[in-house]
Amino acid sequence: MSPTAKDERLLVMHVVFSFAVGGLENGVVNLINRLDARRFRHVVVALTKCDPGFCARVTRPDVEFVALHKPPGHSFKLFPALFRLFRKYRPGVVHTRNLAALETSFPAWLAGVPVRIHGEHGWDVTDPDGTNPKYRLIRRLHRPFVTHYIALSGHLKAYLREAIGVPEGKVTRICNGVDLTRFEARGPQRALIEGSPFNDQGLYVLGTVGRLQAVKDQMNLLRAFVLLIRRRPDLAPRTRLVLAGDGPMRGALETKIARECVQDHVWLAGERGDVPNVMRGFDCFVLPSQAEGISNTILEAMAGGLPVVATAVGGNGELVDDGVTGTLVPPQDPALLADALERYVSRPELGVEQGRAGRKRVEANFSLDGMVGQYAGLYQSLSGLSN
Repeated sequence: MSPTAKDERLLVMHVVFSFAVGGLENGVVNLINRLDARRFRHVVVALTKCDPGFCARVTRPDVEFVALHKPPGHSFKLFPALFRLFRKYRPGVVHTRNLAALETSFPAWLAGVPVRIHGEHGWDVTDPDGTNPKYRLIRRLHRPFVTHYIALSGHLKAYLREAIGVPEGKVTRICNGVDLTRFEARGPQRALIEGSPFNDQGLYVLGTVGRLQAVKDQMNLLRAFVLLIRRRPDLAPRTRLVLAGDGPMRGALETKIARECVQDHVWLAGERGDVPNVMRGFDCFVLPSQAEGISNTILEAMAGGLPVVATAVGGNGELVDDGVTGTLVPPQDPALLADALERYVSRPELGVEQGRAGRKRVEANFSLDGMVGQYAGLYQSLSGLSN
């Protein structure tokens, strides 16, 4: 393209709270990398920071990253900067994600951005069931400035319709997709995880991947694991737990591990850049969250041929077919979680069977290409562009 030629591609400006390691942010990366570069261009705006290492996951060279370094408090402090940014770039679509970025729909409207999409990906520990009156009010107040909503689960779509009052025609459900080539089904033996003390094939490895924060509730999983090996000492010699990820709960988890004297049974693996291989080093994947939208890690585990034990929150029940591809348990109930884990450790063949079923379910319903196609169609239809 010559320096004076006008770029006719649709510019999508993605607004997130922070562009660093996380499931939501990884979804943005997958979307940008997969959308047709002949039809779409992108700018990523982080209200706080853009992590250079994470930005490097975007493989397209024409993507710009803008970090606004927002101070604590509401986003209205950034409204002048956001207004100038929208006027400078003139995006065809501004796509905000989750409550932390919703307030930027107002300056986008004020700047004349024609299409303002807001995605609801799920809630956190401060509002695990979406009932916080203040947060509901914020969502209702910003409803006039949002052109269209994307809900990542049927649960979130119903919430937008019933609690926030979004008309049926203004909300579309688009579930996350998983890269089936990157997350391949594991073989008959677990993969070797670099640095892991649990690579012995005679062990049964329970594992989870995610940021160590309260809403993900790895502490509940740790409590359940301790219950399991205390009440079933016959299983303890071969049962291990891997917690992959880093975050503010690491210190509390380390303290609990030391207090229970299970250092030889639990490995805090830290943040990993080899998540697909880490997954293939598990026998069973566990997601103990207090709140979820649609979990990327559940889909990745299923794509990897693992059975999934997950809490029955958010959209988890739309992914895990209870009794077929895994098991759903109530949140914050370590005793029932321990019961579920015991079934898989006692009967490894159950996990193998359910893992195969999970892989088939992902192949049929949750491919990454299918997800990208839905976003492309929505962006184009709302912008009045032909395919």
